[in-house]
Amino acid sequence: MTGLRGSTRPRTERGAGTVRSDVRTDLEEVFRTHYARVVTVAARVLGSRDSAEDVAQEVFLSFGRSSVPADEAGGWLTVAATHTALNLLRSGRRRSAREEIAGDRPTVVPDVADLVVTREEHSSVRAALARLPHKQAAALVLRHSGLSYAEVAAALDMSPGSVGTTVRRAESHLLEELNRHASPR
Repeated sequence: MTGLRGSTRPRTERGAGTVRSDVRTDLEEVFRTHYARVVTVAARVLGSRDSAEDVAQEVFLSFGRSSVPADEAGGWLTVAATHTALNLLRSGRRRSAREEIAGDRPTVVPDVADLVVTREEHSSVRAALARLPHKQAAALVLRHSGLSYAEVAAALDMSPGSVGTTVRRAESHLLEELNRHASPR
């Protein structure tokens, strides 16, 4: 059976019947090449390597079912990781709000002061990032993940000339969100 770009999709035998396994033959190579970057991008958004690895798994499963050419995988995977992590961040924010309303918030045991301050700052940035318009948040994450303006533009279907403006607006909105929700000291 011919699959993507001439690759063959293997058939696997299970029990008495035959079960098709629609796995791209180039998935392992793409995975080995791009896994670290996908996890890094997701971890920047989420602040958790464990959560980032979960995002990477989801992204690579999606890639495995896609028809994206292997030579375009890097950009596609980076964008998919960004969107998936932002969506997870947003859903986590909604869950936290529901838990707070219900009074089910876990008790935080104080730790070393510097660690707590750093975690609070990271948490504040992530929460502010989740409140940005999706396209701005994605542009900001992608640009700060090392993608060029042209790569960000291609990934988000924007003109290259508008990437800088979108990123600057995102940075400005991010600062506004951080200031608006900053606790008085």
